[in-house]
Amino acid sequence: MSSVLKRTPRPENAPSMGCAGLVAIPFLCPLVAGPSANAWQLLASGLCAALLLLSARGGAVDRRLAAWLACCVAALALSFPGFADLRFMACAALAGIGLSALAGAGREGRVVAIPTALAWGVLAAGVINAFVGLLQYGNLAGDLLPWITSPTAGRAWGLLRQRNQFGTLISLALVAALWLYATRDSRRMRAGLVAAAVMLIAATAASGSRTGALQLALIAVGAGVVAWKERRATSDPIPARRLPPPLALLAILPLYFALNWLLPQLAAIGTSSKALTSAGALVQRLQPTALGNESRLTLWHNVLSLIAERPLTGWGWGELSYAHFMAVYPGPRFPVLLDNAHNLPLHLAVELGIPAAVLICGGFLWLVISARPWRERDPNRLMAWGLLAVILVHSLLEYPLWYGPFQLVFGLCLGMLWPARRTEESSPRSSRKWLPDRRRFQALAGIALLSFVVYAAWDYTRISQIYLPRDARLPPWQDDTLAKVRSSWLFARQVDFAELTLTPVTHENAARVHALAQRTLHFSPEPRVIVKLIESAELSGHEDEARLIAERFRVAFPRDYAHWLRQTPGEAAPAP
Repeated sequence: MSSVLKRTPRPENAPSMGCAGLVAIPFLCPLVAGPSANAWQLLASGLCAALLLLSARGGAVDRRLAAWLACCVAALALSFPGFADLRFMACAALAGIGLSALAGAGREGRVVAIPTALAWGVLAAGVINAFVGLLQYGNLAGDLLPWITSPTAGRAWGLLRQRNQFGTLISLALVAALWLYATRDSRRMRAGLVAAAVMLIAATAASGSRTGALQLALIAVGAGVVAWKERRATSDPIPARRLPPPLALLAILPLYFALNWLLPQLAAIGTSSKALTSAGALVQRLQPTALGNESRLTLWHNVLSLIAERPLTGWGWGELSYAHFMAVYPGPRFPVLLDNAHNLPLHLAVELGIPAAVLICGGFLWLVISARPWRERDPNRLMAWGLLAVILVHSLLEYPLWYGPFQLVFGLCLGMLWPARRTEESSPRSSRKWLPDRRRFQALAGIALLSFVVYAAWDYTRISQIYLPRDARLPPWQDDTLAKVRSSWLFARQVDFAELTLTPVTHENAARVHALAQRTLHFSPEPRVIVKLIESAELSGHEDEARLIAERFRVAFPRDYAHWLRQTPGEAAPAP
């Protein structure tokens, strides 16, 4: 984050702070309703991306980045088999990332300073989540219900409902805090940023996230290297703007481990339970007992087996859960429902095929190498590289890019790192009419995204009514709800799932329920769906299919299978 060779940060202003709020809102969205826990968060992110594009009036992106995004969309659109609505939603998410990149590609001198907005937005979201997470850790967040979901004492995940997402947000906020420290001269502001950084490190320790710990180590080492280079590049022993000393940055690691030991002790004070003294500690999550069958090594081994079965075309977008349920593995089996490979390259390979995965991942790697981040000196771009690296590290272990807030930050970073070259903007073909045309296109694209989000929010609201008791439904959908929401296309799979689970299997409807259960098995092969498929297959005369599914049920969910056998008359349970 060197300010020695180039100083570009702009002072804060009202438009930039307004855009900072748009960056923070998706990370703070408290709405969790309907069949998908992250749906409202995703819609809030799309809304904020559209408003950011309309507010920031960003620039154009590099043609290479545009070509890479187009290749990603083409790979998804051409993925067969798979759900058409899932492919459409994935393409819409990529379009949102692309529009966020346009917002992030604005040149310096504009009213909205995107680096400032991004840094303050991420930092604000991180500090608020860190505060909530520390309250959760000490079992003090009860008054915030139902606006947050509170884990058991000794655990923390803020408003994000998952510890690794929480850890990644905290790491993003720490990168933003370092950028602000390096680009602001005020001693009072720097002191506040140091205090915020200590809170962020404490929140990472409280989360017990191994991903967060890895990201924290990479930030400490990476920022230390940048600070060391920064001091070598100037003869001034105390330049006006720079990062803290390298040793102070490396001290983040011992501080983290000290807090990882101290927090359980503080949480246990005044309580009779000794469980808090070890709950949430990182060391507990690194014990062999915590790395059993549910470890990522078992998961990745299963995914590699699935890739070997269909290496060229993949199983289809959204088909991993079905493929995992139906698969017979030579070794240990990941014991829960699997809908993501928890590694972005592997997930692309298993669902789209190896050629598509190589094209997408290789294309992005080429973009990164051609940008030469190791030579970077611009502070804004260094911050963007840091934020991007945090998300990519998480993407090798889970799937943050399936969630709207991380998509928004990812897109903004892409735009900051790969804006259109000035030679492209000043070419004869784009001299006079190009700028108005670009602004018109961005305005239309922002309005289109905004319209899509509004429609999707309405559609999701109405299909969610079927998951509520009648008295809790909105008046237009209190009666005959299923018939009224069947027309949904964006959320047709959720409607099918609700219809299947609400419909008892009889001789009269066995054929229809069987077809519905076969479709739903590809969406969510969980015990409720599997049982309906077995029962309807038997009543429809598909005994071989019933036996096959029962055998896969026994292997994939042995406890649920045993419970089902106890609840089912002997003659109705097909022998595997």
